Amino acid sequence: MSTIFSQIVAGEIPARVVYEDERTIAFLDANPLSPGHTLVIPKDEYERLNDVPDDVASDLYATIHRLVPAVEEAVDADATTVAFNNGEEAGQEVPHVHCHIIPRFEGDGGGPIHAIAGETPDLGDDELDEIAADIESNA
Repeated sequence: MSTIFSQIVAGEIPARVVYEDERTIAFLDANPLSPGHTLVIPKDEYERLNDVPDDVASDLYATIHRLVPAVEEAVDADATTVAFNNGEEAGQEVPHVHCHIIPRFEGDGGGPIHAIAGETPDLGDDELDEIAADIESNA
């Protein structure tokens, strides 16, 4: 089933497109968290970052890298929060990989990305070592 983002790529749904190349497209979020809130997506549908092929991931990052300063300059932002919600449990609402570029301003009331997880876990050194080793062996 085609996502709303694929429908934007196909021109079936209007969007305020701010950048497009062969593999990626970027457009203003229809429900922005701040002025200039931009979404960057691969044109092909991939549900999670884990599904994106390496070459598409490189192109996606190149577009994000290009747009962060453009978005900041366009709305005179002090900074940006750049993030992916990777999976429904992480808050991903559209099952099509998308990066949020959210302009941030002094005193905007938004918190750091650490604020999204709620209560932080109390992990000991042994647990941290085991997690690090597991991640390293899976990378």
